[in-house]
Amino acid sequence: MIDWKKHERTIQILKNKYVITAILFVVWVAFFDKNDLISRYRDNQTLSKLEEEKDYYIEQIEKNKTDMHDLMSDPENLEKFARENYLMKKDDEEIFIIIREDGSKKVKE
Repeated sequence: MIDWKKHERTIQILKNKYVITAILFVVWVAFFDKNDLISRYRDNQTLSKLEEEKDYYIEQIEKNKTDMHDLMSDPENLEKFARENYLMKKDDEEIFIIIREDGSKKVKE
């Protein structure tokens, strides 16, 4: 059996209208508000994922800028890039595409 005498002080504190109001406020903000804890956690996860994507794309932009500079500065690099990536060829050449079992392609002229 529960000895209510021991818990009398706790019961008095919980019956206080200010404590009840504070508890209800905390519960409302934590679970029912538009910006509740679950939404905040989800938003923080989305934000960190987007920041990682941003860093990846900034890195790719820098890489592409250096590649573009290399291609535009040397005509031989531009020709090599066009042959490898777009399968361009000269009039007197033939191109053979070899598809390996692992799915990668190899171009042989």
